Amino acid sequence: MTSIYQFEAELLDGKNKSFTDYEGKVLLIVNTASKCGFTPQFAGLEKLYEKYKDQGLEVLGFPCNQFGGQDPGSNEQIGA
Repeated sequence: MTSIYQFEAELLDGKNKSFTDYEGKVLLIVNTASKCGFTPQFAGLEKLYEKYKDQGLEVLGFPCNQFGGQDPGSNEQIGA
């Protein structure tokens, strides 16, 4: 059986992050786009995280430019 902990993701700075670092946490994995009409959801995600972080919640956002070019910036611009 495949587990998320077998994978890693590339961070905006180019370094890799293993999902094993999140074992025992509750993960909410979100596809993001800074120019998307749903950008106001970021405030809600932040509120959710603040409310539940002490109980182990982690929100992982993955920027994506594949849907109508809604996140066209460089990694440096996206991370700012």
